[in-house]
Amino acid sequence: MSTKNIPARIEALRNYMREKGLAAFIVLSSDAHSSEYVADCWKAREWISGFDGSAGTAVVTLDDARLWTDSRYWLAAENSLADTGFTLMKDGDVSTPSITDWLCATLEQGGVVSVDGTVCSIAEAKQWAAALSTSGLSLDASHEPFEQIWQGRPSVPADKAVIMPCEVAGESVACKLQRLRESLANDAADGMLVTMLDEVAWLTNLRGNDVAYNPVVVSYMLVTATDATLFILPEKLTPEVSAHLADAGIATAAYGDVWQALASYAGNSILLQPTRCNRAVLEYLNPACQPIFKDSPVAAMKAVKNATEIDGFKQAMLAEGVAMVKLLHWLQPAVERGGITELDVDRQLTAFRSEDSRFTGLSFATIAAYGPNAAIVHYEPTEECNAPLQPRGLLLLDCGGQYTCGTTDITRTIPLGPLSEEERRSYTLVLRGHISLAMAKFPLGTCGTQLDVLARQWLWQEGENYLHGTGHGVGHFLNVHEGPHQIRMNNMPAPLLPGVTVTNEPGLYKAGRYGIRIENTMLVKEHCETEFGTFCAMEPLTLCPIDTTAIIPSLLGDDAIAYLNEYHKQVYEMLAPHLSGEHLEFLKDSCKPI
Repeated sequence: MSTKNIPARIEALRNYMREKGLAAFIVLSSDAHSSEYVADCWKAREWISGFDGSAGTAVVTLDDARLWTDSRYWLAAENSLADTGFTLMKDGDVSTPSITDWLCATLEQGGVVSVDGTVCSIAEAKQWAAALSTSGLSLDASHEPFEQIWQGRPSVPADKAVIMPCEVAGESVACKLQRLRESLANDAADGMLVTMLDEVAWLTNLRGNDVAYNPVVVSYMLVTATDATLFILPEKLTPEVSAHLADAGIATAAYGDVWQALASYAGNSILLQPTRCNRAVLEYLNPACQPIFKDSPVAAMKAVKNATEIDGFKQAMLAEGVAMVKLLHWLQPAVERGGITELDVDRQLTAFRSEDSRFTGLSFATIAAYGPNAAIVHYEPTEECNAPLQPRGLLLLDCGGQYTCGTTDITRTIPLGPLSEEERRSYTLVLRGHISLAMAKFPLGTCGTQLDVLARQWLWQEGENYLHGTGHGVGHFLNVHEGPHQIRMNNMPAPLLPGVTVTNEPGLYKAGRYGIRIENTMLVKEHCETEFGTFCAMEPLTLCPIDTTAIIPSLLGDDAIAYLNEYHKQVYEMLAPHLSGEHLEFLKDSCKPI
């Protein structure tokens, strides 16, 4: 994005602020639905600052402008913000104050700070207001200045919605709505506003192309005990989609009509998820209606996959495994010939995936990180930062695809040539943690936090650790990051129930040297019944060889070696019928027991 207009944009916002009596405006990176990825029409932070990183918050006062972003983007943001009027604030640096601390120290008592309530969650707005009040400042979430000052603002996406057939979804819309209504009745809620796009997609068995990487449709859904309304741009509805919704008892209304519907809502109570529902909902909601602030029941329903969805995952993982084997076969000879970069890996893998007609695109931006770049968690190569691959060291490849039958997420750390003893040791310890978690047996009701140490234990014994979570849920041809369950150190109480998908991805990162992560997507299933109750286990859905040349066998242990050999036996048996020639020979060699 050109930065030549940024000072004028800042001034336009300041003129709005003067007109409304505002001392500061906080510009978030979110959309009206608390999405991980947002459509162009909600990229106000990018528009006002010129910085296009995925994470960051801009703050504009009447005489200053700052942008907070984390360490992944410090260098890129420094370059993007040059000559814009914005100053970079290195979020996470001990010397950098929080946004609210900076505002409290900068503004005079009595000042009003504003944020667009349509893109700020109820919980977030409450936190902002509480922090600001300590210095006599107040928060006003009623302003949407970008509707007025953003000339040429993109429209809400208008691509057509498509139907996910019941034979792929595994459950009818009517059945899902009935289950939701039963849950709402248990919570004494007369209705619910469904705001998360993946939850609307799951409830309606619709998919779309409105948001990068996530096959969702921009919409809201209001569900009561007797009816349901989908608020969506009319041009997104085909006759087939309209009939599909009508058959399920779902009325449709224009996307913007949701506000009037809330104002005239006749129920006594409505369930809202405060961490996901935007603050503007409270501004419009009928004052006679009592909000019930609670986690969305749809998330837990969606997380437990039915038999048809599980079969779809397995089909997607099979297609992904075939593409990955072709990529791995291609990679090392290509690197040895020279001229291959991180982005080339992404392009080649996409080409292999595209050989399957069910492939629709990536499930997130590919992380192909070589050498020191892999030590930067969630590093993404760009045309400006695109390291050439050398026939030595490690390549970390974290990638995923969207297939009409399921969603994939896989990470492999790949030796490109000779490794140091330290690299081999680190690789083995990460793999041992991955296998220890994969082998876990646990009582029904166990949450991911209780299992997280299994993946970290071997690193902890060496005084090492990684700071990201160990696992997250994966949607069924939906968002690659799905809750409510997670595997991580901090408390995540949602249990790992039979039928949920969850990743297993421990890692280790040595700044300036290398990064390692090994990830499979797993399916939780019942393991056995004993006098102590039901016990669960995890089955790997991902089908792709894990490199064995980097392993120090004496560090891995006999039980882990046995598990890895059995996993590779399954990978070979599943993928071999779909490969031939050199690809089949490569698979056979990669899956041979150690």
